[in-house]
Amino acid sequence: MTKKTSKLNQFFMALVFLFLYAPIFVLIVFSFNDSKSRTVWQGFTLDWYVELFRDREITSAIGTTLLVSLLATAIATVVGALAAVGFFNMKKRIRRPLMTVNNIPMTNADIVTGVSLCLLFVAFFGVWKDFAGWLNSMGFQLPTRLHMGFATLLIAHLTFDIPYVILSVMPKLRQMDKNLIDAAQDLGCTWMQAFWKVVLPEIRQGIVSGALIAFTMSVDDFVISYFTAGATTSTLAMVVYGMTKRRISPKINAVSSLLFVVVLTLLVIVNVREAKQEQKK
Repeated sequence: MTKKTSKLNQFFMALVFLFLYAPIFVLIVFSFNDSKSRTVWQGFTLDWYVELFRDREITSAIGTTLLVSLLATAIATVVGALAAVGFFNMKKRIRRPLMTVNNIPMTNADIVTGVSLCLLFVAFFGVWKDFAGWLNSMGFQLPTRLHMGFATLLIAHLTFDIPYVILSVMPKLRQMDKNLIDAAQDLGCTWMQAFWKVVLPEIRQGIVSGALIAFTMSVDDFVISYFTAGATTSTLAMVVYGMTKRRISPKINAVSSLLFVVVLTLLVIVNVREAKQEQKK
């Protein structure tokens, strides 16, 4: 590759990054603008960030987003790590189709996943209504009408968080020496002790990377949450979307800036960890 071609490639790469990040940079800059104008700079202020945290709707949405993301990440990390170990110990002809099914939520369009989960919950609520009515006729007292809310939102987040954890842990299991578990058991460890003292330290980096990716995906999700949260629960992304339907406030700039910084920080942490792992190899 000639020097001229190299500079041309760098120029086009700079244009791509400018196209992608210039709007975000403008949004962040105007989140500090001492005016409601989105085009004219009239001075520096932090008032929009102060008003942001005084807005009960937004603070409630932030709390819901963090709670759902943390719970989904914790559950997905445990389930995904155990599932990855189970897949790894399966025969190849059984593991391949299961891994293909595991990858579907990551490659499937969010709109399809969101609508499918919404229809699934609605169908389940209909079946539950008939089942609860039958049990109540026998003397039980069960609610007959269920609604989408925090529980359905959490289940929806688990459906796309778990595959990312599995995909992060599986490479670590492949890199692990298969004889380590047998050696640990020969030395007197039970299978569970071998898992905690041998397998877990070997795959720990993959588990942490999967957990960070799962948390990032949960915080950033809008489409699937929109179809599964119901009318009583809202995430931060849903509130921002609702604010755009009304008169746009600079608080949206502040919310978007904070969300961008959080997601960018998590992605940087994931990439730095992966870079350090490659250097150790």
